[in-house]
Amino acid sequence: MKTKVLSDKAPAPVGPYPHARRVGDFIFVSGMGPRRPGHSEIPGVYQDALGNVISYDIEKQVRATIENIRSVLEEAGASLEDVVDVSVFLTNMKRDFATFNRIYGEYFASIGPTRTTVEVLSLPTPIAVELKVVAYSQR
Repeated sequence: MKTKVLSDKAPAPVGPYPHARRVGDFIFVSGMGPRRPGHSEIPGVYQDALGNVISYDIEKQVRATIENIRSVLEEAGASLEDVVDVSVFLTNMKRDFATFNRIYGEYFASIGPTRTTVEVLSLPTPIAVELKVVAYSQR
């Protein structure tokens, strides 16, 4: 059985896709960033009048991203504890990896999902981090 998952507690997808798909006991969460639900505001991003990013706070972005993922998983009947794999996309590995890793550990160290972290040139909105997760839940 395949089910689309949409949550009004997570930011709207930036394209024609659901927040997640549940396939049996697996939940595949689409790439998720830190935007606030119901807004285009991005926590920790500071832009000039033309919309160019002046600076950003990676800690705020990582926490907001993980909380968005938590909301999607809860909508699918799961939780962060059910995460088995995480793909991480950072726009500045050298600057942000240590902070990202510390915050990630607060949420996931005891859970122990596998993880891949890569640096990318940019992401679809002016964000510095995006996570894609797979969870397994028999609930």
